[in-house]
Amino acid sequence: MVRYGISILNMFLFAVLGKLTGGGSYNPLTVLASAVSGDAGQFVLTLGARVPAQVLGSIYGVRLLMNTIPEIGQGPKLNVDIHQGAVTEGLLAFLIVIVSLVLTRNIPASFFRKTWISSVSKLTLHILASDLTGGVMNPASVMGWAYARGDHISKEHILVYWLAPVQGTLLAVWIFRWLFETHKDEKNGAKISKSE
Repeated sequence: MVRYGISILNMFLFAVLGKLTGGGSYNPLTVLASAVSGDAGQFVLTLGARVPAQVLGSIYGVRLLMNTIPEIGQGPKLNVDIHQGAVTEGLLAFLIVIVSLVLTRNIPASFFRKTWISSVSKLTLHILASDLTGGVMNPASVMGWAYARGDHISKEHILVYWLAPVQGTLLAVWIFRWLFETHKDEKNGAKISKSE
C-alpha cells in the first residue's frame, strides 16, 4: 500500500514539473499524442528531439540507478507470448491516452483533481498488467531497462514496448478527434442553422 502511495506522489511530482516546464514529460506517448494533434513542425520536433531525449534520459537514469543500487532489479519483463504482450501494451497505451486527452479538454476541474484521476488511472492499469508485461506504458522507461540488460533491439522489445503502444496512442488520438470534432461540428452546424 505504501508503494502505491509513493507511486501516486511520484506522478504528482512529475505533473507539477511538467506544468512548471510548460509541457515537459517523461513519456513519449504523451508527447506523441500532442504532436499528432498539432502541426507538422511540432511533430518533427517531437520525433527528432523530445523522444530521443527521453530515451537517452531513461538509459542514463537506469544506468545511474543500477550503479547506485545494484540490487534494484532488472525492470519489466514480458511474461506472456509476444502477441498477447503487444495487445496488452497497445490497449494500456490506448486507455491512458484517452484518459489524458479527456482530461486536457476544457472540463471544469482543478489541476489537483485532473492529476489525481490521471495518476489513479495509470496506477490501476499498471497493477492490472504488471504480471503480463510489467504494465509500464512508457517506451522510454522500458528502453532504459532493456538497454541495461542488453536486449533493447530484440523483436519482442520493439513490437511489445514500442510499436504496440505507439499504435495504441495513434488510435486513441484519431478516435478522440473523430468523436469530439464530429460533436463540435454538429454544434457549429446547429448554431449556423439557428442564425439563418
